[in-house]
Amino acid sequence: MSEYKVFLVVLGAAILASSVLPRALRSLPLSLPILQVVAGFVLYLAVDNLPVPDPFAEGTIAERLSELVVIVSLTAAGLKLDRRFGWRSWMPTWRLLAIAMPLTIAATALLGWGLLGLVPASALLLGAVIAPTDPVLASDVQVGGPNSEDETEVKVTLTAEAGLNDALAFPFTNAAIALLAGGPWLVGWFVDDVVVKLASALIVGYASGRALGWLVFRSPPTTQLARTTEGIAAVGATLLVYGLAELAHGYGFLAVFVAALVLRDHERDHEYHEVLHEATETVERLGSALLLLLVGGAVAQGGLGSLGWREAFVAVALVVVVRPVFGWLSLLGTGLHRVQRLVIAGFGIRGMGSIYYLAHAGVDADFPGAARIWSVVLMTILLSVVVHGATASRAVSRSEELVAE
Repeated sequence: MSEYKVFLVVLGAAILASSVLPRALRSLPLSLPILQVVAGFVLYLAVDNLPVPDPFAEGTIAERLSELVVIVSLTAAGLKLDRRFGWRSWMPTWRLLAIAMPLTIAATALLGWGLLGLVPASALLLGAVIAPTDPVLASDVQVGGPNSEDETEVKVTLTAEAGLNDALAFPFTNAAIALLAGGPWLVGWFVDDVVVKLASALIVGYASGRALGWLVFRSPPTTQLARTTEGIAAVGATLLVYGLAELAHGYGFLAVFVAALVLRDHERDHEYHEVLHEATETVERLGSALLLLLVGGAVAQGGLGSLGWREAFVAVALVVVVRPVFGWLSLLGTGLHRVQRLVIAGFGIRGMGSIYYLAHAGVDADFPGAARIWSVVLMTILLSVVVHGATASRAVSRSEELVAE
């Protein structure tokens, strides 16, 4: 019981810090996620009998917890994008999704197979789970709230990418599961996991967003009390849309982001969008604080125990070579300034989405080399939190200054 109380104290402090520290840290080479990971590390070293922070040992719990944080963050990302959804207006994002993401998955899988000696299914799983960028940890490189006029090309591209590629990692993760199971799977996987589930998610997301827009803005709250309580409608809508999409055999991650984009298109200048976004952002902060404590706890509990020089090399390569190189190449010809391309390519932050996919795959199948995969993923997340967290704010600000000159 005392361990639980200590955990509550540290979790409460981490959540409180998420509210009061970001501005104070803005001028320092630190970020709130770094401090929260450190707090989790210290907590797990000092206190025994805490929950095991391992996505394979506690697969169902890890899957559901990370799932909740990710879907709420996807809604928050969709609600804060002022730029209208479109082919030309989102061209850099489409390039990242169509070129950088598949190449990143392929390169990571090759490293897993050739350097780490993983079986093909496990190597593909490593590539799939590490591919999505994170909408939870990337607040410093994303747009501000709705109607905030904080929409540079860099921030719009990274926000939209994080909102979409969390869903697009699903087909690749499922391909790894199917490959491990053996037998003829390619045609069935393409029809079901690519065509049917993506189409279902898009339909549910669009229809839900239209219905929610009509419902929410039919009589938006007018008093401050009503605004405070009804902001939680965004969280309820997230759970509703996610559940509907999953019941309709679609990808819930994609559906909630699409629904948020469509909802944002209703009454675009209405201040109630800010209320809805604030509610989702609050829940996102609560969940991310808990998950980051558990990430730190995973390190303290031996999550890097299978990390040798090969695994460390792969993790470093993913953060400083693979994503930056393929991100840069995918953005050639978009008309972006070279500094913008550099920042967008370099800030593919990894985080909660990778934990979700790893837990999801672990629940469905027993992958050979699972401990080594977890060590690489955990190391990659830590590198991303530290490197990107320490440089994101300054890099984005500097890129805006250089482009403006």
